Amino acid sequence: MIHELKEIINQAFINQKKGLKNVMATVVFLEGSSYRKPGVRMLISENLTCVGAVSGGCVEKEIIHRSTAVLKDGKPKVITYDGRYKLGCEGILYILLEPIIISEKFLSTFLEASKNRLPIQIESYYVKADEVFGNFGSVITFNNKEKHTFSIDFSFNSEEKTAIFTQNLEPNFKLIIIGGEHDAVKLCKIASNLGWQIEIITAAKEDKQLANFPGATAVIGTSPEIVNFTKIDNNTAIVIMNHSYVLDLKYLVKLAKFRPKYLGVLGAPKRREKLFNALLEFAPETTETFLDCIYTPAGLHIGAQTPEEIAVSIIAEILAITRKKEPFSLRKINNKINI
Repeated sequence: MIHELKEIINQAFINQKKGLKNVMATVVFLEGSSYRKPGVRMLISENLTCVGAVSGGCVEKEIIHRSTAVLKDGKPKVITYDGRYKLGCEGILYILLEPIIISEKFLSTFLEASKNRLPIQIESYYVKADEVFGNFGSVITFNNKEKHTFSIDFSFNSEEKTAIFTQNLEPNFKLIIIGGEHDAVKLCKIASNLGWQIEIITAAKEDKQLANFPGATAVIGTSPEIVNFTKIDNNTAIVIMNHSYVLDLKYLVKLAKFRPKYLGVLGAPKRREKLFNALLEFAPETTETFLDCIYTPAGLHIGAQTPEEIAVSIIAEILAITRKKEPFSLRKINNKINI
């Protein structure tokens, strides 16, 4: 969810430049069930435009209405929204409404942490009550232990009887797409909607640009012989979609020393054993752990046919792997949906 916070921070800074005040709404506690969980946020500006959402759209109007007082006097407050009699969520949301002011120093520190893929922590101080004003607010701590508040007026007093909602935000999930054809573009578009950090690796001779891949952060023209992979960790997925057995094998050999969370390879099931045997021949140091992270053919079996549908099946498989879930229809669940 760090991409949602990044969007809020950027928009708040833009609004400030226009002379508009801003309020950030954060769900800090939940009793029962809800569409989304604590830690979701939205930004409300003085002209009542919004960025982000804390539900499927049913709670936002109420939050906008009740944030007007905070926009007017700059005093943070905690509100509740009881969905048991209004929604199908059967839960009570506790929402912190706090003024948000983004200094250039804070923005620079946040963007630098995002660029370097560093985790951050946010602690939000509140009380479990409705329509209560007080010394509430959030503190964001960066990996270098540097601390900032979203409001210049907020200072936490340890003697005050407030609850603390702590959220640890990992860097954006990273997706490396190796291939530059039409299906790679479709995968890039869908992944970008999830806020993933996307890098494209294409053949140098293809001369593809960033504009060819909406949502990507980088496009690199190279070859498996000279490519330099960096920062591939447990928060990274790779999808190889060259439509070339030789290229696929070369990239797998180059990647054998890394441990991505997911490594998908397009191609027919009948070539999987051939690919693995060749990989072990050219990279005998390949471990079972590495082989276990390879999914080929890439994607879930949902009957996908078009490039867009195949992209959906691959994204769904990546989510299932990273969230450690065995896919099945939610209609089989009778109780609470566990994330």
